[in-house]
Amino acid sequence: MQDFTKNLIQHDVPVLEAMKKIDAAPLTQTLFVVDQANKLLGTVTDGDIRRGLINGYSLSDSVDNFMLTNFTKINHDFSVYDFKTAKNKGIKLLPVLDENDRIIKVFDLRRHKSKLPLECMIMAGGLGQRLRPLTENTPKPMLPLGNKPIIEHNIDQLISYGIEKIYISVKYLGQQIVDYFGDGSGKGISIEYIWEDEFLGTAGALSLVGKFESDHVLLMNSDLFTSIDFEDLYLNVINQNASIGVATVPYTTKVPYGIFTTNDNHEITGLKEKPVYTNYANAGIYILKTDAINEIPQNTFFHITHLMEKLMEKGEKVIHNPIVGYWIDIGQHQDYKNAQEIVKHIANGN
Repeated sequence: MQDFTKNLIQHDVPVLEAMKKIDAAPLTQTLFVVDQANKLLGTVTDGDIRRGLINGYSLSDSVDNFMLTNFTKINHDFSVYDFKTAKNKGIKLLPVLDENDRIIKVFDLRRHKSKLPLECMIMAGGLGQRLRPLTENTPKPMLPLGNKPIIEHNIDQLISYGIEKIYISVKYLGQQIVDYFGDGSGKGISIEYIWEDEFLGTAGALSLVGKFESDHVLLMNSDLFTSIDFEDLYLNVINQNASIGVATVPYTTKVPYGIFTTNDNHEITGLKEKPVYTNYANAGIYILKTDAINEIPQNTFFHITHLMEKLMEKGEKVIHNPIVGYWIDIGQHQDYKNAQEIVKHIANGN
């Protein structure tokens, strides 16, 4: 969300005032035209003003002669689908209106990719032993990647998808993470820390949260560097009514030989010439129904894969969603080097 107050203008002021205000507007050069009750009437841009002048209006005429009344907006009870529709239209600024058609917030869609109704748990308590000596005095999530720590890339990515409440599970050198992010207010979000007395695996820390307020929770490892589309994963979970959605990474195996298919009698039933097989690896990112957390034993070592198996045994649906884009699990030195190369290209705009 952005501060939109300087982008508001009264409908009956001369359009010359709008031209001055557009130059000073903190958001992209669009003004929201309102009446005395702050009800949103339309929008106006430089282009709208130029078209109005060409059509015979003057700089002393009021803004409402120039404004566009057919604009995209969403109501305060909007859904992810409303947000996605606006983004697909190429809208840059998306106003959110209350029941009286007054703006209560504005999303800058150049920065906000979605508004997911999720809370998130980031797992950040590991020892990072395979990255020693780098992790002897620094927890792995705090290793620098470009101009900020690994975990901050993930937090900023979550923020861009509208996630405002994040829990971080910490143990090894965890105070460094707490000192760096604090309560999250510096980023406009809320962060709480879950301290693990003992290592609880990849899902056990979820049991330590008193109560999640969202119907679904995003769980992810802190040492990932990825361009995952969280919205795509979430919508697939919703559309398929799955208990858990797992982000996956396609893993291709090429066999350099002709491969026979056979039956139990050793008869050859077919031949595949140099086949290519695609499997899907766990990417360490999950969206699960909050109710599923009840299946996790309290304060006990428990992996997310244990939860998946438990749910599937009960007949619950567990789905996967392939990541389109880059994904690196920064577990070893070469992984860290690869991520550093990618972040350089992103910084250079390549």
